[in-house]
Formats: sequence, structure tokens, C-alpha cells
Amino acid sequence: MDKSKRLFLKSKRSFRRRLPPIQSGDRIDYRNMSLISRFISEQGKILSRRVNRLTLKQQRLITIAIKQARILSLLPFLNNEKQFERTESNTRTTGLRTRNK
Repeated sequence: MDKSKRLFLKSKRSFRRRLPPIQSGDRIDYRNMSLISRFISEQGKILSRRVNRLTLKQQRLITIAIKQARILSLLPFLNNEKQFERTESNTRTTGLRTRNK
């Protein structure tokens, strides 16, 4: 086979098809915490559709469910435990200044 013909052959790489993140039987609901928690980052942010590999309709339903769970305080709005600890240690107590006469 010539080199010129070899360039046009497709490589026969096998790839592993990834499973969809939401199965057909899963119901997207604000009470389904095991499902919702997979689509939230460590900081408490909603992950993007590209990262989640969801369809547009699924991403909208997930977003609505996460927001409902946050409003009902099933999920925190932010998960910033480290930031909270840092602000506690940095707080300064300043007494009243007295004027020396």
C-alpha cells in the first residue's frame, strides 16, 4: 500500500462509551439528594452541562431541583467551611481608644 493511500485510512481505535449520568428510571426531583449531589461542586456550585454530560432539558430540571432544595434548606447555598474558619481566626477585637490629656 502506498503512503498516500495510508493517510486516508481511519484508525480503528476502540473507545469505551461512558454511561449517561442520569438513568431512564431516575426521577429528577429536589428530594432525590443522592442524584442532585452528583451535580454540585465541592464549593456548592452547580456544575456546567458539559461537565455533567447532560442534555439541555436534564440540566434545566437539575438546576431547578437544586434551587428548590437550597430554598427548602436541604442543601447549603455555599460550602465554604475553610473560609469560615479563616475569618474567625482573623477577627480582631479593638477596644475603645482613650485620649490621654
